[in-house]
Amino acid sequence: MDSSLTPPENLWYPYVQMKNRPEYPEIVRAEGCILFTRDGRELIDGISSWWSVIHGYNHPALNKVLVDQANRFSHVMLGGLTHQPAQLLAAKLAEICPGDLNHVFFSDSGSVAVEVAVKMAIQFHRNQGNSEKRRIISLSGAYHGDTFKTMELGDDSDFTGAFSHVLPDTVRVNVPKGGYNAEEADLKSPIAELQDTVVRHHPQTAALIVEPILQCAGGFRIYSPAYLDAAREICDRHNVLLIYDEVATGFGRTGRLFAANHANAVPDIMVIGKALTAGYLGHAATIASNKVYRAFLSNESSKALMHGPTYMGNPLACAVAFEGIRLFQEENYLEKINHIHQLIVQEFEKICSEKIVEKRAIGGMGVIEVKSSATLSNFRSFAIERGVWIRPFASYLYVMPAYVISDEQLLKILRVMREFFD
Repeated sequence: MDSSLTPPENLWYPYVQMKNRPEYPEIVRAEGCILFTRDGRELIDGISSWWSVIHGYNHPALNKVLVDQANRFSHVMLGGLTHQPAQLLAAKLAEICPGDLNHVFFSDSGSVAVEVAVKMAIQFHRNQGNSEKRRIISLSGAYHGDTFKTMELGDDSDFTGAFSHVLPDTVRVNVPKGGYNAEEADLKSPIAELQDTVVRHHPQTAALIVEPILQCAGGFRIYSPAYLDAAREICDRHNVLLIYDEVATGFGRTGRLFAANHANAVPDIMVIGKALTAGYLGHAATIASNKVYRAFLSNESSKALMHGPTYMGNPLACAVAFEGIRLFQEENYLEKINHIHQLIVQEFEKICSEKIVEKRAIGGMGVIEVKSSATLSNFRSFAIERGVWIRPFASYLYVMPAYVISDEQLLKILRVMREFFD
C-alpha cells in the first residue's frame, strides 16, 4: 500500500504520545531476522516483534500451511461448528503441556486469554457453590495485559496510570529476589509473605496468577522455580487455584518449552500466546486442568463457560501454530536457545558501565538494567544507524531474538549494545 495515501495522523500507535512521537522506520519486507525498510536499510530484529516471531520472518513452511489453509477456508465460528485445525492444535497442546492441562480454550490475544483464565477461576468456585471466592492475587511487578481485568492484576503505572482512578485495589505479594538459583534464605521471606497473604484472604480468593520464572514487561526479573513449588503447596492447602501466564515465557524463552517445566508444580490453568502463532496471526489459548474442566460439566447450562471470542480457533492461526510446534520439536529448538543463551552471557561479560545496575539472562532473553531510563533515551536511533532494531523501555535494554538467528547477527546486536556503553 502506498504510504502517501495514509497520513500518519490516521494511524494511532501504541505506547507513545502521538503529539511528539519520533519518526518510525517503515517496513516493506522481512526475511529471517532482517527487517527491510522503505528507505533501503536492513535492520536485524533483536526482539522478534514483541517476542513472537520465534521462527523468523517469511518462513517457507509456515507460509505454506497458511496458504494451504486459506485455500480451504480462512475462518468459521466455533459456536456450533468445529474444524480439524482447532482440533489438532488442541490435541497437540494437551500433549506438550505439563501435567493434566488437557482442556484448551482458544481466544484471539494474550490479554483476552488471561481474562478467560480469571473467569474460569472465579466460575470454578461459583459452580461449586462458593461465590465469595472472586479475588485474584498477583505478584509485584506483574504485567498480564492491557484489558481492564488484566490491568487490575498488573503492577506498572506506565500501563495503568491513566485508569488508576477506576481500577480496584488488588492484593499483591513481592516477587522473590536472588534470581533463578536463589538460596533458601532468599526465598524464605517471599514464601512466608505469600503464605500469610493467602491465609488472610483465601475465603475471598479464587486464584494466584504468576508469570513463572521470568517477569518480562515488569522488568525482566528472574526468580527461582522453588517459589512455584511453594506456591503450589500453599494454594492447594487453601483451595486457591494457581494460574501461570506464559504468554511471554512459553515456547522456549526461558530455555525450556514452557517456564512451567522448570518446576515440579503444575498450574491449574496456563495461558499461552505470542510465539504460539510465530507472529503470523493473533491467537492465544487458556488451558485448564482436568479438575477445573470438570467443574464446568453439568446438566445446568448456567455452569457452562459463557465466553466466545469471534476469532477463537481461527483455522489460519491454528494451522500455523501446529506447524510452528512441529518446527520447534523437530529442529531441536531448545539446543538453538541454549546456544543463544551462551552467546548472550559471553558477550554480556564484555559490557561494563557505571550506568548499569545489573545484567541478567535466561534462555533466549538477556537484559541490561540501567540506573536511569534517560540513559536509554537515544538507544533506538543509535541502533538503527548501525543496522539493529531493539526497542528498550523504561530502564531496560533487552534482547529476545528469533531462535533461527545466526551467530553473526546475534553478535552484531550484542556488539551494538556494548558500543552504546563504551
